[in-house]
Amino acid sequence: APDIPVIDQAYSKLSNSITVEWRAVPGATSYLLTAQDGNSFIETVVTNSPGTVMGLKPATLYRITIRSVNSGGKSQPSPFRKAKTVLAAPVLSVSSPSCNSIAVSWKAVYMAAGFSVSLMRSDGLGRMLKENTTNTSLIFTDLDPGTLYTIKAYAWNVNGIPGDDFTYNQRTSPKAPADVQVAFNSGASRAIISWMPTEGALTYSVTASSGLLKLKCNTSSASCMMPSLQCGSEYHVSVTAYNDAGSSKPTDAVSLKTIPCAPVNISIEEDEPGHLLVSWSSVSFGRYYVVFVKSDDGLEVHCNTSHTQCHFQSDCGFTYFISVFAYNKAGQSPLGDVFNYTTAPCCPSDFRAMLVSSDTVQVTWAPVRGAEMYETRAVGWSGVVLCNDTATACTLSALQCNTPYHITVYSFSEARGSNMSCASKYVTTAPCSPEITNISKEALSVISVHWQSNNEEATYVVTARGGAGLWHCTSSGNSCTLMNLPCGSAFSVSAVARSPAGQSLPSYSVPLETAPCCPNNLILTQVTQSVTNISWSVGMGAQTYVTTLESPKGQAKCHTLQNYCLLGCITCGTKYTVSLKAISETGLTSSCIYQGYSSGACCPSGVKLYRLSNNGIRVYWRASDEMMNYNTDLHGSKGNFTCTPSSGLSHCDITDIPCGDVYTVVVSPVTDKGPKLTFCPKKIYSVTCSGSSVGMVIYRGKSNAE
Repeated sequence: APDIPVIDQAYSKLSNSITVEWRAVPGATSYLLTAQDGNSFIETVVTNSPGTVMGLKPATLYRITIRSVNSGGKSQPSPFRKAKTVLAAPVLSVSSPSCNSIAVSWKAVYMAAGFSVSLMRSDGLGRMLKENTTNTSLIFTDLDPGTLYTIKAYAWNVNGIPGDDFTYNQRTSPKAPADVQVAFNSGASRAIISWMPTEGALTYSVTASSGLLKLKCNTSSASCMMPSLQCGSEYHVSVTAYNDAGSSKPTDAVSLKTIPCAPVNISIEEDEPGHLLVSWSSVSFGRYYVVFVKSDDGLEVHCNTSHTQCHFQSDCGFTYFISVFAYNKAGQSPLGDVFNYTTAPCCPSDFRAMLVSSDTVQVTWAPVRGAEMYETRAVGWSGVVLCNDTATACTLSALQCNTPYHITVYSFSEARGSNMSCASKYVTTAPCSPEITNISKEALSVISVHWQSNNEEATYVVTARGGAGLWHCTSSGNSCTLMNLPCGSAFSVSAVARSPAGQSLPSYSVPLETAPCCPNNLILTQVTQSVTNISWSVGMGAQTYVTTLESPKGQAKCHTLQNYCLLGCITCGTKYTVSLKAISETGLTSSCIYQGYSSGACCPSGVKLYRLSNNGIRVYWRASDEMMNYNTDLHGSKGNFTCTPSSGLSHCDITDIPCGDVYTVVVSPVTDKGPKLTFCPKKIYSVTCSGSSVGMVIYRGKSNAE
């Protein structure tokens, strides 16, 4: 084993170790150091001097021994040497209570008589501050805010031997930020708070307080966005800087008034047609207000006021979209409710009321803006007549005739109801229909018509309508006379009333028949000596006719459906009065008087023929009138012969008559008017060529009818 080493010295520089120095022992490969404290000891193997025993307790007295070691074994322990570990380092608790101070505190150190604490900027600038104290805390003041400092502390014992030191880096808390600025972002519900950066601040906290409401924003930059600010509020904004040492004092509060809230209790009304009044409640921090009114045709107007109401001009039938904004230095309030207000529909300004009949008025008008339906109202003394329709026309029926009405066309919309400011028109209905009470015949072709009616200021027109045409008469009273009505015509007579308001419906028609027309042409033809044929033109409206020939000697009458008649029992050579009655189907009679008629002269009687010499014949007769002249006619196959005797004679001679022929002989009176009479009896005689007398073969009378 190697020799025993000798300790030169043993000392402690750290509270957990003792360093031993010795002279080297030849042949020794290592050394075993032992520190013994009472019954406990700690061994450490080292290779050379000096060697240190670690893991010791601070401020503790140890017995130190050493052995040399090689492969042969260990030497005996060296003589011990006493050594005491130095004091433990104080464990610092450091804080920065303010931006310019650092507080240091520690727990008491075993066997310490005092403490030494030094402080210096970690960047080496400035001077070092050192304090010796027997207390367990102290405060360094007048430091730079937000600056990193290095703090070193150790304890010493009664001998002044320092123990372990303790080093700690501590930054002072930051100074409160300066120049705090508030600006609103475009959103107006957010604000940007900015400030000048402060030394040593790592983060910042912005607090906005309004009553019980607190909003915070944390950032590492020199500005912060404060969202979700309530409108119409005043916030007190402060900024606090932070670092690892703590926080600065909050800055002095800066007042932040947010944008005003959107105005509420908005009311819109038409204080009078064409004027909109928009009013609202005032809002906190509202400096002035702007009202925007946009019509549905795109036109927009606005009103800027510091009051709580605005007036706008409006047009009928428009829908207006209305929004109200409040303003202050912070900006514009958020958009509130957008109200729409529809004005009353326009009134039909130029409606036309046209009488269709006496009890019906047709009202038409042009469409108006905003109207969804129209109500036409006619108000008269007898009541109200209504008509509702979506069309721009309405027919008011069942009105009272001859009645004044106030007619109004109201427009209607679901949004606003009826526009009750529409103007009325005064319309009087047409007169009432008159009632014909009587038709009387005043004279030929003159008819008087009477009616009954209660119309005022009416003129009445009576019309007789028939196949012959139209006849009118006019009166403002209750009767008028129809003149020059044609005979033989049927009419329908009606009356209408006319006034400036219009024309009534026609009255009920009353039939009227005029007496038949007298025939224009009446011809009398004597057929025989006692029979006369009367013919006439058709009389308009006549169905039957009664003709009469009348003289002092008697009367002849005929009633017929035809337009001719044969009258018998006529006395020849007599003057008659001629009359005719035309009778209609309903019995109306027209008495017609014509020019007198004279029947033909009477035919002679006792006609005889005698043969004269030189082939002549004498014809004898008995004259019916001595003053009458007669004419003799002989008609045969060999010739016709005529003779007319002088006035007053009753015979006539005809010479150079061929014999051997049969002759028809007619003796008839000669009249001043018209042709010869043809109805006198005819005699037939045969004239032979031998003897001196006429040979009569046939002797008989023959009329025209035969």
